[in-house]
Amino acid sequence: MSNEEKIISFTVPCYNSASYLRPCVDSLLSCFDSGGSFSSADFEIILIDDGSSDETPAICDAYAARYPALITVVHQENGGHGAGIMRGLHLACGHYFKVVDSDDWLDTPALRRIMNVLREAVRWNAEPDLFIANYVYEHQGIHAQRVMRYANVFPLNRVFSWNDIGRFRPSQYLLMHSVIYRTALLRNCNLELPMHTFYVDNIFVYQPLPFVKSIRYLDENLYHYSIGRADQSVNERVMLSRVDQQIGISKLMVKAHDLQQVYKTWPKLARYMLNYLSMMISILTILLYIDGAKPSLKKRACFWDFLYRSDRFLYRKIKSTIPSLLTSVSGAWGRKFSLSMYRLAQRVYKFN
Repeated sequence: MSNEEKIISFTVPCYNSASYLRPCVDSLLSCFDSGGSFSSADFEIILIDDGSSDETPAICDAYAARYPALITVVHQENGGHGAGIMRGLHLACGHYFKVVDSDDWLDTPALRRIMNVLREAVRWNAEPDLFIANYVYEHQGIHAQRVMRYANVFPLNRVFSWNDIGRFRPSQYLLMHSVIYRTALLRNCNLELPMHTFYVDNIFVYQPLPFVKSIRYLDENLYHYSIGRADQSVNERVMLSRVDQQIGISKLMVKAHDLQQVYKTWPKLARYMLNYLSMMISILTILLYIDGAKPSLKKRACFWDFLYRSDRFLYRKIKSTIPSLLTSVSGAWGRKFSLSMYRLAQRVYKFN
C-alpha cells in the first residue's frame, strides 16, 4: 500500500475551534502515538482551517510541524462546514473517508479495532461501500452519555446489503458520526455540499445512500458527539436563528432522489430515507411553531407547497408518517399539541 493509498482519511473542519480542537486531534493520533501498528502509510489527518480568527490556525500548524507525514493543514477563506468537508474530500488519499467535527473525538480502543478491520478489507480488496459504527452523545453540563447502537438493525460480522437490514427505531438514525464511506463512492455519487450553510451533514449522509451496495456494521462505540454547548448548531436557539438554512437543506434533500425509484431497488432503504426526511421536516415544522409569528407559519405552508409540487409521491408518503401526523394538527391547539410532543421527546432523548 503506497502513501497515495492510505486506509482512511480523517477530515476535521475547524472554525474558531481553539478551545476544544486538541482533544479531537489527539484522539485521531492515538493509534500512531500509542506505539501501535499504524503509521502515516495507513492514515492521514486533514485539518481544514475555515477562516478562523482565534488560535485555531496556529494550533493546526503546530500539529502539522510535529507530524508532517500524518497531518495536512489547509487554511482557506470561510466557506462553512460544507466547504471544509468538500476540500477534505478533494485532498483525501485514503480508501475511506471520515469526517470528525472539531469539538468531538474518537474512542482509542474502538478506533484501533476498526482500523484493523478496514486494513483487512483493503488488503484483500474486499472493501464495502460503507462502514457503520455506533456513536455516543456526550451531554455537556449534565455529564450524561447515551449510546446510539444499531445491533437491532444490521447483521453482525459480515458484509450485507440494504435488503438485509431490520427496522430502525423512531429515534434511531444514521448521522455523520456513524458513517465511514468509501472515498471513491463519495466522489462518484456527485455529492455537493452548499457553502455558508449549516446542517450539511444531513446531505453528506443521506445523498450517497442509494449508491451503496455493500455495508458492514461494527458494533463499536467509536464517535463521541459533544452536545449541549450554547453556540452549537443544534442548540434550539441557534436552530431558530438559522431556520431558513434548515429549509434550504430540507429542499435539497427532497430533490436529491426519486424515492419511488429507490423503493423498486432497495425498499427497506427507501423506507428509512422516508422516515429520515419526515423527521427533518417535522423538526423544521416545530421550529417554525416555536417562533409562532405569521411569517414563520407562512414558511411552513410554503415548504409543504414546495414538497407537493416537487414530488407528490413523497408528499403523500411523508404526510402519512407518525412524525408528520404529530406535527400537522391544524389550528392553535394543534400547534400547542405538537410542541408538547416535541418537548417530551426532547426530555427523553436529550437531542439538543
